[in-house]
Amino acid sequence: MTPLPISPQALMPIAIGALVLWRVTRRVRRLVGRQPVRPGRLAFTLVFFPLLVVLLGLSGFRDPEVLFGLGGGLVLGALIGVVGLRMTRYEVTPEGLFYRPHTGIGIALALLFVGRVLYRFGAFYFATGTVDPHVWSSFGRSPLTLAVFGVLAGYYIAYAIGILRWRRSVVDETSKVETTR
Repeated sequence: MTPLPISPQALMPIAIGALVLWRVTRRVRRLVGRQPVRPGRLAFTLVFFPLLVVLLGLSGFRDPEVLFGLGGGLVLGALIGVVGLRMTRYEVTPEGLFYRPHTGIGIALALLFVGRVLYRFGAFYFATGTVDPHVWSSFGRSPLTLAVFGVLAGYYIAYAIGILRWRRSVVDETSKVETTR
């Protein structure tokens, strides 16, 4: 039996899938263990995710189902972010400020998003057998896909806000203690 050659049309979904898996692997590694508080990275999150939400919202502006999916996902994600912040362990050490996110929540959200993306890519590819750009352009118009993205975005936005607020309270408390000495 001879191995099946990979068609040129299959290379795009494979490349995109590999890129998504690589990014998720990197993200999951950051979800495990003690993380330093990096205000710049958290600020980037607070710019990047809302910008993506606005762009995706504008692309689905004429379809209320898409907007409801995205909005509902954002609300659910923010609620999960609040729960995640309550389950986070915070550390103030001489080396700096650190936090340990709840690993299960972060991994579950990452897997949910990757699963949905891979499902959509697989559904498009196997339905058409090609990587036709016109078919792929409808990727972001699925209410369920945008709801899943909204959950992820809402979580990261709420989580970044929570970590920055905790950092500010610790820095404010530390400065009060130092000024009373």
